[in-house]
Amino acid sequence: MDELTWEDADEIAELLNEEHPDLDPLYDVSLTELHEWVLTLEGFTDDPEASNEGLLEAIQLAWNELK
Repeated sequence: MDELTWEDADEIAELLNEEHPDLDPLYDVSLTELHEWVLTLEGFTDDPEASNEGLLEAIQLAWNELK
């Protein structure tokens, strides 16, 4: 697996959707939870402090599009 960074919203969203298929990313997941879950993904190597609300929302929206 390639290394993932905060900029890889689509790839991160796919992995989160596989791990949490029954959740609605817009209503069931806080940005704080999302941040924690991204950090635990296999292949994620980016700096935890490099995230921001915009990057997390991009992941959230990409995940929502998979529903």
